[in-house]
Amino acid sequence: MEKYDVVVLGGGPGGYVAAIRASQLGKKVAIIEKDKLGGVCLNRGCIPTKALLKSAHSVHELKSFSRLGINVELKSLDAAKAVKRAASVSERIVKGVVFLMKKNNIDVLNGEGRLLSKNKMHVRLHSGEEKEIEATNFILATGGRYNSFPGLEHDEDRLIGAFEALRMEELPETIGIVGAGVIGIEFAYFWNAFSVKVHIFEVQDHLLPMEDTDSSIEVETAYRRLGIKQSLGVKKVSTENNGDHVILRTVEKEGDEKVYKFDKVLIAVGMKGNTEGIGLDEVGIKTNNDFIVVNEYNQTNMENIYAIGDVSGPPLLAHVASHEGMIAAEHLSGEKTRPFDKSNIPGCIYSYPQVASIGSTERELKGKNIDYSVGKVPFRVNGKAIASNEMDGFVKVLIGNDGKLLGAHIVGTLATELIHEYSLFKSMDCVDEDIFHTIHSHPTLGETLSEAIMAAKNRSLNY
Repeated sequence: MEKYDVVVLGGGPGGYVAAIRASQLGKKVAIIEKDKLGGVCLNRGCIPTKALLKSAHSVHELKSFSRLGINVELKSLDAAKAVKRAASVSERIVKGVVFLMKKNNIDVLNGEGRLLSKNKMHVRLHSGEEKEIEATNFILATGGRYNSFPGLEHDEDRLIGAFEALRMEELPETIGIVGAGVIGIEFAYFWNAFSVKVHIFEVQDHLLPMEDTDSSIEVETAYRRLGIKQSLGVKKVSTENNGDHVILRTVEKEGDEKVYKFDKVLIAVGMKGNTEGIGLDEVGIKTNNDFIVVNEYNQTNMENIYAIGDVSGPPLLAHVASHEGMIAAEHLSGEKTRPFDKSNIPGCIYSYPQVASIGSTERELKGKNIDYSVGKVPFRVNGKAIASNEMDGFVKVLIGNDGKLLGAHIVGTLATELIHEYSLFKSMDCVDEDIFHTIHSHPTLGETLSEAIMAAKNRSLNY
């Protein structure tokens, strides 16, 4: 029986990072992956969707070129080419992960694993071979999959999820989207840019209901300008594939029933952890609502077994999985490491305009009766934004009475890049005075980050 110090089940952004970190710390490591290294993120999620959204944003930019003195004409759109490019981008990055496994002397087992005990796992390789392996520690990184509900069930034909959407080379004329979270919002932008008539349905009152309400409203306004229809605050949504179309029925706020017809419908109503078939019940590992229960170091109730990424619960983000993988590898190795802080996770949405946030929303602070001051500065007063024709959006900060950052919300062209300064600001436990004395280059969009904090203290110099 082969013996390892660490066996990682799942090769996504959590699993492969955990494997690399454990190897760096001198452990003998194996990783088991039933599909492709890189997991959902690299193969069917973060990376290919961003490749598609680059195409969408290029279409959007092209329409504004005349204002910059560039007279061009959009000749045609080729969705199949955009989709194939997205797949090739994924393949290139996955090859990089394969290289990293070799570089770090990590054994890659292509197959499926199932826990037999706290120290043993059964592995069924794709080659047909079956064997048992032993490990001092296991890290479960099996990821997640679509949620579905009665009346909102995927059939991989007309009722699709994000994975099928990424492979769709021939786009329909019309598409409905159920769910206005990250997946629904990002695909709406891509399809709209490629001339699909898009209609979003959401039971909450706003698009991106998990974001600060100001951010949600900004995106709603932008999407209306793009011609994306929105039905918000509906009481109920159900779908039915009748063979030729999808019939989508809603119950509106007022109780009225409406019927719509689409060529396809994207069902994007959340994800759940891949907890089945990996031996959790047999070994006695605790779960809750389709996720594995873990502590601040991502240990399960079996101290030598860790769970990271989507399978360990929200927020279901690739960078969260990677950070949890690093923490788990260090903790099981006896290294000094910080416990996972869920209050300091940046969230990024690649819509138009982009949305990024960290910490609390105003809604959450009011619900907890926490005192705060607001600093909000629109990009339309920023010199670089005006010069670059990137004036949509704003920077908004929520500052506590002690000067510490409670939450930050950015909507704009480069929001997902700008959020990192606030992440560092928060993780270092800085106060407003620290950013007052941090010099920001001029002219940059980044100047708005300090301006917003100054605005929260009635010290704004440019707004």
